[in-house]
Amino acid sequence: MSAFNDIRDYVAIPRVLSLKLSPDGSRLVSVVQSLNPDGKSYGTALWAVPVDGEPYRLTRSSKGESSAAFTDAGDVLFTSSRPDPTVKDAGEEVPALWLLPRGGGEARQVAARPGGIASFRTAGDVVVFASDVFDGEEATEEERRKARKDAGISAILHEGYPVRFWDHDLGPGRTRLFAGRLGADRLEDVRELTPDAGEALRDAAFDLTPDGATVVTTWRLALPRGEMRTELVAIDVATGERRVLFGDEAHDFGGPVAVSPDGTRVACTRDRLTALEVSARSELWVGDLATGEGHVPAPDLLFPADVEWAPDSSAVYVAADHQGRRPVFRVALGDGSGEAVRVTGDDASYLGLNASADGRFLYALRSGVGAAPGPARIDPAQAEIADLPSPAPRPELPGTLTEVSATADDGATIRGWLALPEGVSAADPAPLVVFIHGGPLGSWNDWQWRWQSWIMAAHGYAVLMPDPCMSTGYGQDMIDRGWGDWGPRTMADLEAIVDVAVARDDIDAERTAAMGGSFGGYMANWVAGHTDRYKAIVTHASLWNLDQFAGTTDAAMYWQREFGPVGSERYAKLSPHLSLGEIRTPMLVIHGDKDYRVPIGEALRLWWDLQRSEVEAKFLYFPDENHWILKPGNVVAWYETVLAFLAQHVLGEEWKRPESVA
Repeated sequence: MSAFNDIRDYVAIPRVLSLKLSPDGSRLVSVVQSLNPDGKSYGTALWAVPVDGEPYRLTRSSKGESSAAFTDAGDVLFTSSRPDPTVKDAGEEVPALWLLPRGGGEARQVAARPGGIASFRTAGDVVVFASDVFDGEEATEEERRKARKDAGISAILHEGYPVRFWDHDLGPGRTRLFAGRLGADRLEDVRELTPDAGEALRDAAFDLTPDGATVVTTWRLALPRGEMRTELVAIDVATGERRVLFGDEAHDFGGPVAVSPDGTRVACTRDRLTALEVSARSELWVGDLATGEGHVPAPDLLFPADVEWAPDSSAVYVAADHQGRRPVFRVALGDGSGEAVRVTGDDASYLGLNASADGRFLYALRSGVGAAPGPARIDPAQAEIADLPSPAPRPELPGTLTEVSATADDGATIRGWLALPEGVSAADPAPLVVFIHGGPLGSWNDWQWRWQSWIMAAHGYAVLMPDPCMSTGYGQDMIDRGWGDWGPRTMADLEAIVDVAVARDDIDAERTAAMGGSFGGYMANWVAGHTDRYKAIVTHASLWNLDQFAGTTDAAMYWQREFGPVGSERYAKLSPHLSLGEIRTPMLVIHGDKDYRVPIGEALRLWWDLQRSEVEAKFLYFPDENHWILKPGNVVAWYETVLAFLAQHVLGEEWKRPESVA
């Protein structure tokens, strides 16, 4: 039996999360997530993946490990909340920095902060790390944190925007960068680099020059009326002196941030600041660290997801969405061609790029709609790809994957993936479920742990995963087509490709459903109010009343740029709640209370509106989940409820309440 038949087997599949190559090119280190013995939570551990051998586990602790990277000496640095066995009564456990010696032996804690240690970078013996810091005297911070906790104070006084992000409140601490040197036992001479940062380093992406002298980081600027933009700055590690590298009023400069091996240039993303008539655009930016002069070396390469320098600093390798895949491209610098040459020719999606020091190979996580992530070796010169033994072998698929495409009413080509269950045929056609992706900037091009089409296929459904307007990987025109026209334009694209799918003789056109989360949930709500073609609709973490959403989401300024001020024309044109009276299709509403991107008020209002309109509906509510459903037991409840709802309305079976939510 496939691991996709029983949801409990599915949630127990180990997952490879990251990949880093050692300086000598002999092994990789990976963070692997797996189910804890209690079956109620996930844990993480570090695994070594020799480039010519079998993987083996490096760490084992109840708190888990993350953010692994090699030092120049080949030791492994990582963060973990595990207790330090050398400290009695260490107090509250927050992530600290640990070192695992290359030659073996126990890991030891090398740095700790009262607010924990998040991301870090290392070069030579220099380590730069980010930490959450309370304003005030550093010497008393730990005492002040304890006093606040002992007094039962959770209040946070804000004097600016935003106040929360994704699923957590911002403050009272703020992100700072620190630097130190690796000594024999600890990180020595630790000092703060950014005491005046304010909120500038919130969620910062940064890198360190090879000589450890300069850290290059994103720097967020607060603007009037709640707006903001991001520059890239260089900070001298010895003095803390900061200078702006790249910044202008029309763009954000952001991660990934990567300094070239020769220490002269930096690669990052440059994102256009959007407006009512200015759509999103993200491109590769390469600039000179000394002069601050930069350019876009490959204008047609959009929405970079990962960046890695060639060892000789002559080129940049970039993973970017392209036609339902995420290939690796090589962008040569200095030849003026502006061409991004594709070096992977398969259907896969790549992340976690690592170039070997000799320039022969790239190592990366290779995945796709039909393949879970695993380590792979790429030979760019020969265009050859080889999977390496993985700490988490890929599960066998319960069906097949094929491509479909359609022509929209405006002549644009709309493509997507179609997952077909085993045994489907003209004599036994499969019911169809349409998955509408979130974003709206995104693409169905990678493995999905949260929206898993192969679970649906294992239960007999075909799953259509279309890339309509605003999908990435199809050029700027595809983004422009849907900008400021979310519902009408996207639905026309969906209708075109769904028509093609249901015309197949192995698809049952009379038994169909639509599902979506986030922007996909917005579209599920829109579809519910504009067509009766589906037997059921599942809407997860969805936007319902745009007036309400625009002021309560965690990044209101972003949506205001596209929709305009609350109450303006686009809200009246695009809000799904205005079509409530047209909804006839049974709906399953799903939402997590810790969702700050699309706050729970959207679901509560939608649920009430459906109740007062007497639309057949159910509401699956998660008090402790965010925009995503992440806890193993809740994942089981999510899929079992969705499958039961589809079985009732698409397959015509009697409603059976899942035991997981009984």
